[in-house]
Amino acid sequence: MTDEPRIKVGLWVKMALRMGDIGGRPGAVLRKGDPDAGGVLVVLRGRDGIAVLSQLRTTEGAAAWMRATGPAPVDQQVADQYIERQLKFDPDLWVVEFEAPDLLPPFDAKLV
Repeated sequence: MTDEPRIKVGLWVKMALRMGDIGGRPGAVLRKGDPDAGGVLVVLRGRDGIAVLSQLRTTEGAAAWMRATGPAPVDQQVADQYIERQLKFDPDLWVVEFEAPDLLPPFDAKLV
């Protein structure tokens, strides 16, 4: 197990938005969740469609992200349906969206 420090989600979201601004990939909070311990869904709006990333932990306990809507870009309806399903399970979720032409996040992220 890793002893990777965990920061409050509200602070992480601010950091991710700032990194997006710096990298020319502006973002916005679509839904605020629990500021201390909520999960995060990241919507990446690309040239060819949308990808939704979901936060998870590896077996070693490290933070990672998976393409929750699958490996190929999806349309707005599919992304919205996925987000709505997740909100039913976890009402504390944050939803943050970024402009990402290549469907890659503007922050350091291990994609699994």
